[in-house]
Amino acid sequence: MGIKLGLIVFDCFEFDKMVSFWREALHYQPRETISGGWGVLIDPKGNGPNLSFNQRKHKKTARDWKHFDLYTNNQKDEVERLIEIGAKKYPWRYPKDADYIVLEDPEGNLFCVVQKDDME
Repeated sequence: MGIKLGLIVFDCFEFDKMVSFWREALHYQPRETISGGWGVLIDPKGNGPNLSFNQRKHKKTARDWKHFDLYTNNQKDEVERLIEIGAKKYPWRYPKDADYIVLEDPEGNLFCVVQKDDME
C-alpha cells in the first residue's frame, strides 16, 4: 500500500481572498459549496492535492516555514498573472543561477514560481 499527499490545509484570516487567489492560481474548482469559513478546492484533472481553507479570527503572527513550488515553462507570464490576481513579490536575495521567483499570497504565505523548461 502506498501513500500520497491528499490535502494541504490553509488556516487563513482573509478567507475569501485566499480561496479566490488559489482557485485562480491553480485553476482548481470547489469540491462543494464553500461556506461558513471552510471549503475545499480540487484539481479538476485529479492530479494535484486538494487544498482546504479554514477561516480564523486573527492573522498569523509568524512566517510559516512550509511553502509551495509552482512549476511552469513560462515563469515570466505566470508571475505577472499571479501578481494580477493578488500575489506580491517578496524581497528575496537570489543566488545568481536562481530558477525561481518568490511571491506571497494574499495572507503573506510564501511560494515559489520555478522555471521548468521540460514541461508541456
